[in-house]
Amino acid sequence: MASERVEDEHFEDGAEGEEDDQFIDPNDVLIEVADDGDHPMEEDDEGDLEGRGIPDETIVYEDNSTQHFPNHNGSVFAVSAHPTAPLAASGGEDDLGYIWDFTTGEELVKLTGHTDSVTSTAFSSDGELVATGGMDGKVRIWRRVGKEDYRAWEFLTELSGPDEVMWLRWHPKGNVLLAGSNDTTVWLWQLVPSGNTMQVFAGHMGPVTCGDFTPDGKRIVTADAEGTLIYWDPRSPTPIFKLTPDDARFALDGITSLAVNPASTLAVVGGASGGVRVVSLSKGEVVGALAGHKEGESVEAVEFVELAAGGMAAASGGVVITGATDGKACIWDLNTMRLRATLEHEDAVTSLHRLPSPKAHLVISASVDKMLRTWDARTGTLLREHKGHHGPILDAALGLGGSIVVSAGDDGVCLVFPTE
Repeated sequence: MASERVEDEHFEDGAEGEEDDQFIDPNDVLIEVADDGDHPMEEDDEGDLEGRGIPDETIVYEDNSTQHFPNHNGSVFAVSAHPTAPLAASGGEDDLGYIWDFTTGEELVKLTGHTDSVTSTAFSSDGELVATGGMDGKVRIWRRVGKEDYRAWEFLTELSGPDEVMWLRWHPKGNVLLAGSNDTTVWLWQLVPSGNTMQVFAGHMGPVTCGDFTPDGKRIVTADAEGTLIYWDPRSPTPIFKLTPDDARFALDGITSLAVNPASTLAVVGGASGGVRVVSLSKGEVVGALAGHKEGESVEAVEFVELAAGGMAAASGGVVITGATDGKACIWDLNTMRLRATLEHEDAVTSLHRLPSPKAHLVISASVDKMLRTWDARTGTLLREHKGHHGPILDAALGLGGSIVVSAGDDGVCLVFPTE
């Protein structure tokens, strides 16, 4: 619980004065709970820091968040935001999920029932349902109660099938839920009214590390740790096409991330050793290879952005950003297959999030370096830094029309920031 204690001290704004020296040394803050008052400073600068208050640019714990949620006991692995209401759903190492209000930090519902870490959370497109997925293989669904507001939720049903849930995605228009499992299977459920299993997709050779519906909702793309990509019709258990590492152009040493362009015509796939491939979904073949990340560094996030108003880019290849463990986020023009700009963090990039139109040229990156950053993808310009975490940021989500970003930290805390 040291991280919660740190958070409490932090919000007291340094009132302890000189006796609180251990607060300044990051090595001590995270491990010391008792105050024995005899920790030496790392640098000979005690005089400089006295009396200036804790929020200072020289201190690692600068915090410009607007709200925090410290209720998890352990790392927070997942966070998602409601499509319209100021709510977040987080899941963590403590086997719990929470729905909480990100304007007040108030806990609304504790999402119980998992027996291992909750690694995925997701609100349905209409905001009426929320799903949690765990390492216990359970997918648990909760439903909003009443029509007044979004403050009351009830348990609806538990879905079983996967061995360990790797990710969850709701259909962009309906109450249909997709899940990838570490046992090579992909599960599709219809939630309203019944919770029936619609399809179990088999054909992967390793843990299904990523997947999603195409934005038009008509198809599904999934990929696995052995390097296979499969394109599905949701109504059929037989793949439309499959790409494997047997095709030398598609050898990625395992697939770690993917995204589909707004027109649902291209998938961009990130690999475990830094490779990126562009796949035509109509042709079922590789149409480009993007080399910008350091070899051996895993591509953890892929996100499409729109640089021009009106979505003109959607008709053509468009622009995509790939983020990797080398600390880089590379902006690619898919019409020319060339690198437009490189965005940099001090450590691995863990997720990328594009704001909705008309600000779809803005993107948020989250990183192991404890920071999120807002960028203008048209120019590669850094617009804002979001600080306050004491450890790696493991997930993030945009809420309220992209006006805020909610982050999930390895430090056990969720933070809320304005995106601009």
